[in-house]
Amino acid sequence: MANIRISDMTMKQTAEGFCLSFKEKIELAKLLDKLGVSVIELEGVENPRVDSLRIKSIAAAVKNSIVAVPVTLTAEGVQEVWNALQEAKKPRLQVEASVSAVQMEYLYHKKPEAMRSAIEQTVSACKALCSDVEFIAEDATRSEFSFLCQAVQTAASAGATTVTLCDTAASLLPEEFGEFVAEVMEAVPALKNISLGVRCSDGLSMAVSGSIAALTKGAGEVKTAAYPLATADLAQVAKIIAARGDSFGWATDLQITQLSRIVGQIQRMCETGKVTADSAAAEDNGIFLTAHDDIAAVAKVVEGLGYDLSEEDIAKVFEAFRTIAAKKEQVSAKELDAIVASAAMQVPATYTLDTYVITSGNTISATAHIKLQKNGQPVEGVYIGDGSIDAAFKAIESITGCHYELDDFQLQAVTEGREAMGQTVVKLRAGGKVYSGRGISTDIVGAGIHAYLSALNKIVYEEAAV
Repeated sequence: MANIRISDMTMKQTAEGFCLSFKEKIELAKLLDKLGVSVIELEGVENPRVDSLRIKSIAAAVKNSIVAVPVTLTAEGVQEVWNALQEAKKPRLQVEASVSAVQMEYLYHKKPEAMRSAIEQTVSACKALCSDVEFIAEDATRSEFSFLCQAVQTAASAGATTVTLCDTAASLLPEEFGEFVAEVMEAVPALKNISLGVRCSDGLSMAVSGSIAALTKGAGEVKTAAYPLATADLAQVAKIIAARGDSFGWATDLQITQLSRIVGQIQRMCETGKVTADSAAAEDNGIFLTAHDDIAAVAKVVEGLGYDLSEEDIAKVFEAFRTIAAKKEQVSAKELDAIVASAAMQVPATYTLDTYVITSGNTISATAHIKLQKNGQPVEGVYIGDGSIDAAFKAIESITGCHYELDDFQLQAVTEGREAMGQTVVKLRAGGKVYSGRGISTDIVGAGIHAYLSALNKIVYEEAAV
């Protein structure tokens, strides 16, 4: 029986408007590892400080699957990724390159010979560090066939252990893609000694059929996604192989009995942006603290919420917790979030709010015009967003020139009546750590802005101290 490798690309779909938080990606990787996928593919390194931590954390969490990360076509890019990935039990470096004339010029500004040379050098550099190297011909079906074969041969000769052909344009029908794969295999003898992978775009709603057709022609690895946006559906591919694998001599390492349950968990996570991590568990399972809990118990829940606080800040949070716990029977996880936001990491304000104007309606897009003071100097920005809060936060990002992952946004009333005060807690993730801020106002947007700036100031202060 031939073992068909199933590679999951769910976390690589950010370019298609799909986003998971830091904690969600770790949880997703654990689920895929438990399911038994052969390869878990991650995004590459754009921000070294943040992305390296993400890759290291996921690599440490994965016990059985290969963890694959793409590199840029430079020696520095290869080393940067390897520094983050090398502790994985089964690391894989991926060399992605366009092989069609248009994409080579447009994306890489290279002529064919320069691209072939870059492929050779990058694959060689990867092979010197990692035994498992994959070359991905991103738009193989639109390339000149002769150049595609040269590029594949070059990658194989340089040490690639897997070569993947992509129909990213969704230009071929399943039977045509199968024949295309067969032609490449025949034209490049080196493919007989290495693994051949395929990826089909779902532009014609036939990614699964195209992938299966390629497997019948000798491909041994197929790229899928548990939450597919524009690639083959992992569950569908798995079910087809399970049902007809005996006919073709195929098998996979997937835990078919757990397929529906785990894929269902992943899809719910992706659709709602929620994950079965400690913070969600604390809220969903009704876990709470009381006045009888000691500082160790409080610290454990704070850690579960994603915070990495110093002993000094934990002490401040515990004192604030005791004050609240003395007045009520239970303190929930959300309330502890607000305590952390108001008591921990209080720093001098680099950014303070001057004025803000929000324009929104059911026939126009929300626009935010925000003026801040940065160390006493006026700065301002304007942004059109998907709602008033989104526009306000994006305007602040345009002012600061920094984007931080919004880990959580909470809003609750703290007084009653038409002029009720609203309390907002914003949690931002930077460098793998969570920073929270708290804002109170009769205006929801104003409370959100104050909370965002509170969290932002903590990040700026700590980054400046490094």
